[in-house]
Amino acid sequence: MRFDTSMQIRLEQRMKLAPRMIQSMEILQLPLLALEQRIQQELVANPVLEIRDDEDAPGESPPTDQERRESQVAEEERPLTVDSGGGAEEFGRLDSLSDEWGDYFSEEYSPRPRSGRGERDVKLDALQNTPAASESLHDTLLAQLSFFNSEPVLREMGETIIRNLDDNGYLRVPLDDVLRDVRGQPTLEQAEAALKLVQRLEPAGVGARDLGECLLLQLDRRGSRDQLIRRIIADHLHDIENNRYPQVARKLGVDIDDVKAAVEEISHLNPKPGASITSEVVPYIVPDVQIVLDEERDEYRVVIRDERSPRLHISAMYRKMLRNRKLDATTREFLTRNVRSARWLIEAIEQRRSTLANVVGSIVKFQRPFLDHGPAHVQPLKMQQVADDVGLHVGTISRAVDDKYADTSWGIFPLRGFFMGGTETAGGETIAWDNVRTRMKQMVDAEDKAKPLSDEELVEKLKGEGIDLARRTVAKYRKVLGIPSSRRRKQF
Repeated sequence: MRFDTSMQIRLEQRMKLAPRMIQSMEILQLPLLALEQRIQQELVANPVLEIRDDEDAPGESPPTDQERRESQVAEEERPLTVDSGGGAEEFGRLDSLSDEWGDYFSEEYSPRPRSGRGERDVKLDALQNTPAASESLHDTLLAQLSFFNSEPVLREMGETIIRNLDDNGYLRVPLDDVLRDVRGQPTLEQAEAALKLVQRLEPAGVGARDLGECLLLQLDRRGSRDQLIRRIIADHLHDIENNRYPQVARKLGVDIDDVKAAVEEISHLNPKPGASITSEVVPYIVPDVQIVLDEERDEYRVVIRDERSPRLHISAMYRKMLRNRKLDATTREFLTRNVRSARWLIEAIEQRRSTLANVVGSIVKFQRPFLDHGPAHVQPLKMQQVADDVGLHVGTISRAVDDKYADTSWGIFPLRGFFMGGTETAGGETIAWDNVRTRMKQMVDAEDKAKPLSDEELVEKLKGEGIDLARRTVAKYRKVLGIPSSRRRKQF
């Protein structure tokens, strides 16, 4: 074995992602609420950043020559241009690294607010706009169970059963498996008694092991003794689900109108009783842009909705300190680093505004029919078309519209929703897939419910309007729209 040292020349290519570029890309794809959180985090972390009070604070003076030298950026961290035609090269050479840095871009920030003169109380705003924590189903049932005077083993079994219920209130675990989690080796009879105890709790129907038992428990709670309803629930739920009313009426020896009346009563029962307590909180959406019609010019304007975001500037006191020649090296390095970081952030936020305005302005040009006439007139649009129009890389367009919303006269829509494919009609007109689905829904709504349209008939009707689709495509769109099959839509 030989050990030695040697020198050799090797040629290789490396691509380094400069911190300034990372920050610019990250700020660009942050939605408005996340941007506000990021700004608050930077206000806490960077002492040279301050919130500008536009009413009484003078504008920030341009940096001096010395400050420029102190905060000189290396060539690989050169300023990024996002105006039309100037940023495609920078973002293009970064686009291939988006997968590698994907985790970085998905970071969540939990900043602490910093108080200052003229600044609103951010913490109070957050508390006032945060929905109260909803009470869980398990906590609600455990609280009710505590009011029952029962044997300790039944109480413990009941608590274990409650903890095994899903969010809809069903017990999907066999009782034999529940017994293993209870001390003292209770019997199956005791487990059944504990389950009966849980099924007495509110809301009615919790603790059921299947849909039929859930509905029957609710009938018992109502005091209903209708035998036809009970027989349908016990033996014919699957037939009712598949709209087989005549077969059910024939098997039960009753008139079809009686079956329809019984099903109407069943429809008033709750198939997911636990969901009424464990309701999902709908996320709050703040539009990043507003598209407003200028009636005098008959054109649409793009308004960036960032008035809630604080305006930032660099503290004059720290800038003055940086100009002091007697400042020690450690302090100077600290201030230089933070001033540079602050400038990067301020420029990145301004670049975000510029890029977002340009991108949405381009979308407005392509989607003018949608803005004039409504969602039914959305046009097929690819990100590459917008990228070519504004002179940016398609990856930049993707980041700019990611998780952002536009406020229009027709409602609030995600910016990504304006990008979709389409098909060409027999007349040579290009139509978006959303318009095809809308037309399908209109056909189904207008059909004869006694003779609903099959998928083949929908294909023929669409072909009659110049839209040639395969039957499997129509079936897929029907499922996306939540439209049942023709057999289930039939009314007797």
